[in-house]
Amino acid sequence: MSVDKSQRLHRFHTPFTGIEIPNTFTFPFYYEPHSIAILAAEEVQAYLTNQTDFEHNFGLNEKQFGLVIGKMFGVLVCRDTSGEFGYLAAYSGKLANSNDHAYFVPPIFDMLTANSFFRIEEELLNSYSLRIDALESSQELESAKKDLNVLRSAAENELEALKQKIKHNKRNRMLLRESDSSPDFLEKLRKESIKEQYFLKDRITFWKDELVVKEARLTILLNEINILKEERKKKSGQLQQRLFENYHFLNAKKEVASLATIFSTSEEIKPPAGSGECAAPKLLQYAYENNLQPIALAEFWWGQSPQSEIRKHKNYYPACRGKCEPILGHMLQGLDVDENPLLINPAEDKQLSVVFEDDTIIIINKPAEFLSVPGKSIDDSVLTRLRAMFPEANGPLLIHRLDMSTSGILVAAKSEVAHKFIQRQFIKRTVQKRYIALLDGEVGVPQGIIDLPIRVDLEDRPRQLVCYEFGKSARTKYKVVEIANGKTRVVFIPITGRTHQLRVHAAHSMGLNIPIVGDDLYGIKSNRLYLHASFISFIHPKTREIVKFEVPADF
Repeated sequence: MSVDKSQRLHRFHTPFTGIEIPNTFTFPFYYEPHSIAILAAEEVQAYLTNQTDFEHNFGLNEKQFGLVIGKMFGVLVCRDTSGEFGYLAAYSGKLANSNDHAYFVPPIFDMLTANSFFRIEEELLNSYSLRIDALESSQELESAKKDLNVLRSAAENELEALKQKIKHNKRNRMLLRESDSSPDFLEKLRKESIKEQYFLKDRITFWKDELVVKEARLTILLNEINILKEERKKKSGQLQQRLFENYHFLNAKKEVASLATIFSTSEEIKPPAGSGECAAPKLLQYAYENNLQPIALAEFWWGQSPQSEIRKHKNYYPACRGKCEPILGHMLQGLDVDENPLLINPAEDKQLSVVFEDDTIIIINKPAEFLSVPGKSIDDSVLTRLRAMFPEANGPLLIHRLDMSTSGILVAAKSEVAHKFIQRQFIKRTVQKRYIALLDGEVGVPQGIIDLPIRVDLEDRPRQLVCYEFGKSARTKYKVVEIANGKTRVVFIPITGRTHQLRVHAAHSMGLNIPIVGDDLYGIKSNRLYLHASFISFIHPKTREIVKFEVPADF
């Protein structure tokens, strides 16, 4: 495999005779890689398998030491000014603790060069962190906290004991007044009470004064730490802003826009950390700078999956939306790009099937690739169809949802009273549901419970992450029905109902580690997602009897 000396454009080692060159460029956020992009990716993968240019532990070799970090790589098939085809390769972020390797396109801005402002400011920030760590772990701070806690405990114990003694003496004086009500004796008792109250006030004042001294000592130490943290935060923000100012992106029209300018028109308040460091922007930037015409793009994961995300070795993935959508929105201007498939209504020629209907509820069998409720750009959905089919119905109608790609049973109510009655059952988790799924591999354990908390990936919606810190509890029962032809048919019983719960629990390495066939987010796209809501049971809002509905999967 040869590499142009003047630029990092690789010539194809494998002939691509017979492969039709695409007329439009890849829509990067939802695509099936073109054959020529797959060919380029396979050559990059061959390089990664055999290269000796750098050492990086992708987690593919059990004998290799070091922190395991899988990585997203990208290829961009290009045509040069002489009409010859080749491809560029890139990786997201850093690789082997470096931003620049000869085989790959360089970063748009290399913050890691020696004596760069980033290196200098990074050292300063690290010095702040070291000083903060030293102060937070210092013996002086620990002693100040301990002394304050000891003093508070002593104050609380003594004052509580005094209050109990005063209460006890008060009860005794009440008894004594009953036995002797002479003026002199009553005056004596009154003076004793006053004396006790003054003594308590004196002790409260004493302890307050003592605590003020200890608290002042601790406050001085904590203030020093807080001042350093604020300074670090301020300098970190200034460094981030300076980085943003050094990232400038070209597009096919040769127009330049800074990171700050690009994100000023997006929904994000400011660019997320790492913006501009993904493979796709690097590839396009290098192509534009070197007068190369972009033809097709593909990105794939290489190595072990991170613990939170679902990434499969060698699988292709779209560009992330949080960081890349605003940037690529600028960089793709001037290119003839494939139509955004997410704007096409996948349910246009599909019909809803009514499984059951009475004067209270409607049971629908939703086809795959059919929105439950209207989306941002597509209004057609189960809900809009139901409103047209049942114009006399009042209230919210649809009680729950299924993912657009999931087929199966949906429950709707014809009145607000019925809607609330069934919805309470969903909230209390008394509704019984079963799903049928076909998994793209063989499951080893025939049944069990998957317990992995889930939250949305803020940088790549609607993908979900496994997150033990901020994720919501998500639990799924499963049972293997059949294993055939290298695939597993399973029954899923969701105990909770989180977005993409079954898809994530199937695909994640700590779940079944086998994605559902056709899962375009967590596995490999096919003709459909092989997940079907096959059964539901709940108490009928009118008869108050348990009703059950079952629709077999058509796969």
